Amino acid sequence: MAALLRSRREMTPFKAGVLAIVIIGLFAFFGFTKANPFSHPYELKAMFANARNLQPKAPVRIAGVDVGKVKKIEPVPDSAAARVTMELKKDALPIHEDAILKIRPRILLEGNYFVDIKPGSPSSPILGDGEKVIPMRQTAASVTLPDLLSAFQSDVRSDFQTLLRELSTAYAHGGAEAQNRAAVSLEPAYRFSAITNDALLGEEPGRDVPRALKGSQEAFSALAADPQALQQLVTDLNVTAGAAARQDRALEASVPALRDTLRAGAPALASLNNALPTLRAFAIEALPGVRSSLPTLNEAIPWIRQGRLLMRRSELRGLSAQLRRSTPNLVRLNSRLRPFLRQGRAAASCTNHVLVPFSESKIPSIESGNSDQEVRRQLTRSLVGLAGESRINDANTSAFHIQGVSPHKLSTGRIEPAAPSDPNKPPPHRPDVPCETQEPPNLDAPGGPAEEYSTRGPTTSPASIRALGRDWRKLLRSRRFAALKQRFDQLAKKGKP
Repeated sequence: MAALLRSRREMTPFKAGVLAIVIIGLFAFFGFTKANPFSHPYELKAMFANARNLQPKAPVRIAGVDVGKVKKIEPVPDSAAARVTMELKKDALPIHEDAILKIRPRILLEGNYFVDIKPGSPSSPILGDGEKVIPMRQTAASVTLPDLLSAFQSDVRSDFQTLLRELSTAYAHGGAEAQNRAAVSLEPAYRFSAITNDALLGEEPGRDVPRALKGSQEAFSALAADPQALQQLVTDLNVTAGAAARQDRALEASVPALRDTLRAGAPALASLNNALPTLRAFAIEALPGVRSSLPTLNEAIPWIRQGRLLMRRSELRGLSAQLRRSTPNLVRLNSRLRPFLRQGRAAASCTNHVLVPFSESKIPSIESGNSDQEVRRQLTRSLVGLAGESRINDANTSAFHIQGVSPHKLSTGRIEPAAPSDPNKPPPHRPDVPCETQEPPNLDAPGGPAEEYSTRGPTTSPASIRALGRDWRKLLRSRRFAALKQRFDQLAKKGKP
């Protein structure tokens, strides 16, 4: 039994040789390929307009440091573009969605290209492993020397020769003197250019300039995304330049007219330049309003939408029918409201010009602490105690009780308001004059010494006493007094006050 187990544990030379060959092959494979089967590299895909100079296993770099390699290059059908798949190390992460990739040569003349990556801005979302393909507008290929030489074909070289020849002709026929004369205007031009460049920095140079560059980048990326449109633009410019070149005589004749135009426009340009500081101050002041206009417009859009619905043909027809029925009634109402509005205007004017000043006027008084009080305050104070002014000791009496102070007891004091000089003459009353044009009432009645208003001796004339007696007799004979007396007698029998 022990011999059988020992024979099973022993390995034959053939098995040992096969195992050694496998192990050596594996070490040789991983040693030459430098592949790590236990690693899971980050995979990044990007679209390039031209990747013919790029080879698999080409290095991928960030800021000059190798962070990965090109794994696969797949051509796009019916196009010169290619999809490049790259494997990156963890040191290259994170990669953002606005990352920029460029194919650059390692050596200028030999080629040997690599992929240069700019990871993107931190504010952009992070790109997941193989999650999204970077679009062609964020990739570019470097211009090589063969591409540069291929651009200078015979027509381009001839155009360049024509340009140099025309420049030499211009300088030989007064161009140099014109440039010398123009140098005098270069100093203010440089100064204004400096002011313009300073203004272009914005209020926050640390943020405005990156925003402007980002916007320019997006604009140029959008242009680069449509090569055919750019090609057509260059073609159109070439046609325009050719048409202008064919009219060289007309252009030469228009130069003096342009000089006269500039001479006439110089004062207008100077006035515009003088107005720029004011315009700049206005622009700065208008910034808060411009910033707040967007929320205002957002709030107004629903109202505008409803207004557009109200302007539909179906809605306007119903509105026109309602207005056609209501307009005559509105006209009649306006005609009848005119007298009322006239009275309302007169009442409002009387209140503003007479009643309000009267209520705010002050009444002087000799009483301590009660002088210069407004009429509106004194009128409310006079209402206190009115509920008991007719009572002597209880409410079951028909007698009317008032209380006064004998003036002879106030020999050293004053009485206010004093009796009018002529009690038979009422205050002026003009009902034929509009209230708004009358003077406000004056409650500043004159006062006087108490001894001048003593109760001793006659205080009225015999004629006034006779007139008062006639008035009392007339009152006692009137029907109204008899009815009032009868009513008081009935209430007294019932035991009611």
